[in-house]
Amino acid sequence: LVGSIDNDLVGADMTIGTDSALHRILEAIDDISSTAASHQRTFVVEVMGRHCGYLALMAAVAGGCDYVLVPELPPGKDWEEDMCSKLKAGREAGRRESMVIVAEGATDREGNRITADDVRQVIADKLGEAARVTILGHVQRGGRPSAYDRWMSTLLGCAAAREVVSMEPGSEPVIIAERHNRIRRLPMMEQIAATRAVKDLVAAHDYLGAIQARGASFGSMLELFETMSTPPAEPSTNADSTPSSTARPKRVAIIHAGGLAPGMNTAARAAVRLGIDHDFTMLGVYGGFPGLLDGDVHELTWADVEGWVGDGGAQLGTRREVPTIEQLYALGRAIELHEIDALLVIGGYNAYLSAFRLVTERDRYPAFQIPIVCVPASIDNNLPGSELSIGTDTALNNAVVALDSIKLSAAASHRCFVAEVMGRKCGYLSLMSGLATGAEKVYLNEEGITLKGLAADSERMVESFRSGRSLYLVIRNERASVNYTTDVLAHIFAEEGKGLYDVREAILGHQQQGGSPTAFDRIMATKLVAYSLELLAGALKRGEPTASYVGLVGGKVSNHPLDRMNDDLDRDNRRPRYQWWLGLRPAVALVSQNSGTLALEDVPDFGEAVDDAAGDQR
Repeated sequence: LVGSIDNDLVGADMTIGTDSALHRILEAIDDISSTAASHQRTFVVEVMGRHCGYLALMAAVAGGCDYVLVPELPPGKDWEEDMCSKLKAGREAGRRESMVIVAEGATDREGNRITADDVRQVIADKLGEAARVTILGHVQRGGRPSAYDRWMSTLLGCAAAREVVSMEPGSEPVIIAERHNRIRRLPMMEQIAATRAVKDLVAAHDYLGAIQARGASFGSMLELFETMSTPPAEPSTNADSTPSSTARPKRVAIIHAGGLAPGMNTAARAAVRLGIDHDFTMLGVYGGFPGLLDGDVHELTWADVEGWVGDGGAQLGTRREVPTIEQLYALGRAIELHEIDALLVIGGYNAYLSAFRLVTERDRYPAFQIPIVCVPASIDNNLPGSELSIGTDTALNNAVVALDSIKLSAAASHRCFVAEVMGRKCGYLSLMSGLATGAEKVYLNEEGITLKGLAADSERMVESFRSGRSLYLVIRNERASVNYTTDVLAHIFAEEGKGLYDVREAILGHQQQGGSPTAFDRIMATKLVAYSLELLAGALKRGEPTASYVGLVGGKVSNHPLDRMNDDLDRDNRRPRYQWWLGLRPAVALVSQNSGTLALEDVPDFGEAVDDAAGDQR
């Protein structure tokens, strides 16, 4: 198992500790950005990454920074002028602060190291500005592990232990790693050789080879960062210039719907910046579909959204209402009145239902014959066509922080806590927070709660406390059962304990929806929106009113036809028919209760994930 915050193992998407380090870096960037904006200053931030620029690149994307230097792609000989030109353009476009991220292993093309102080000196010499330097250092290695680093590491540990006891003598050594949101067996010597080869590729000036070795996502994020960090060019005012086309720019409207999800602002910001690059006029619909009915539609510029990258909440607002049949005519008129050529719908389950209604009513309302793309944004993680939704990682981390505090409050006494986690009828947040916090029991809507099961659970709890346990954590999905509520469970466990331990309830509530989006949610929002705008651009160019919903499946972004959405949905329970994470349920009992097995090859939802590297071709 590879523990490295640098994320430098070729063949793995994320090594143990990387996500937590990225959390530390992003927290620092957000804090620095506040003081930088207030004083209109430039900051140079050095992050770890001796031979791998993952932390620097992803922090730059997630933090909305201006320039980044990574080891895999040393800058050209005129990099000083290029950097200062971008910083100056950003200020002229209205930015109140500038931020340059430098990986500790950054060099020029002659192999000379570029330090944060070197960058500071360049800014002073060429821009006459006294930039501030912050070297984060070993703070990146410390602090609370992120939710991802807890639940994925738990699963990696389970898989590795099982590998040890099942391997035949003389078997090839392997690395157990995460790849495409799945656990894989990677040939150890081959992956180590490939990892060591990256610095040799850079030394040989094969920068494309070095970037490709880091994976397709690394290269695509480099390209995305270049666009996102460059202010859009102003329309030409040269009287002698002739426009290439007399047609007006296509007008693409951004609309939020459904419940609030952290990362909606990041997605809207990315949509505006990337939409301008597609020569679209970007419109913001304030207040969801009711706002569209009310005509609350306004053009958005880069200056309007530039500061939204790390903001929680939703500046455009969001509403849960699904347009009724009676409202469709007025909705069509609003689309025509505002000359909307395409819709980018960012939101949750009700957002998908709203878009689906428009598509199914196209025969009656021609105004709906426009391209539509839905982007998943929901803390419930209950949307079709995507294994993860924007906002889910933030909600999970918020839940884990709260549960950690609950556990500390119970450490001085014999106590059982029954904690209620959000998610409606999707148990993703409950299960993953249980894995991340070492919960003894997790109740899900997908499994339900029975009296017989409660009796066995109560008996196990009593025996645990008699054997010396001082804390027992039970997590209940908010809709695990209609009758066995959090209060009822607490009373049952208290009655069975007969004073052996105390029982307390904790309903985490809407704190799971609050706070700034995590790095993962910001990066995913940017990636999904970039893909969605490519879909819209293609549809508008072809003149086809295609409608789809996009998502992340097996580490890759894909799209699905919106008119076939019901094929993927369990409408009664408001969740996808297939939920990849259900195969992880046995890990809770295996780790916290020392009972059962995680028989990976016998669990269809997870079994295909544990395979040799050739399984990636599936």
